[in-house]
Amino acid sequence: MAAEGRRAGRRSPSEEEARALASATRIRILRMCLKEELTNKEIATRLGANPATVLHHVRKLVATGFLEAQGARAGARGALEVPYLATRKSWRLNLDASDLRLRSAMIGAFVSEVGQVPASAEVEISRLGVRLGREDHDRLLQLIRDFLDEVAGREAAEDAIQYSIFVAVHPDPVQG
Repeated sequence: MAAEGRRAGRRSPSEEEARALASATRIRILRMCLKEELTNKEIATRLGANPATVLHHVRKLVATGFLEAQGARAGARGALEVPYLATRKSWRLNLDASDLRLRSAMIGAFVSEVGQVPASAEVEISRLGVRLGREDHDRLLQLIRDFLDEVAGREAAEDAIQYSIFVAVHPDPVQG
């Protein structure tokens, strides 16, 4: 299935946008800033990373329209800090999984995030091997996309908990 046909009404990312998303750290920053305005310092603290390194990532995401600066606010010591919020632009793009940079970034972000969830927390992981004809494969992908679009479009309740969903459908590397 062609990349453009995968998500109707969505466009492929420009090379600059694809490079911006080709980083597990930047994918994680977008997730953190999805529903909550965070400053560079707050993002760095949550990532356990150097604020200067995080600022490089934040600037790249702002320059490509994935993050937006919000109104400046006074920090703990009175200095003005700029919080950022994700624009959801990445969800409106056809992200081509054949781009190994994007694939690596998405998987890296997933591994990093799920690795930080305490063992007692609610985590559901499933893996299934199936044999599918082309029509069944395409139908499966469409069902997954439709479901994810539906969930992404829902308004969250005030007390809603933030969850992440990672789905990968791929051919087995060794057929047999």
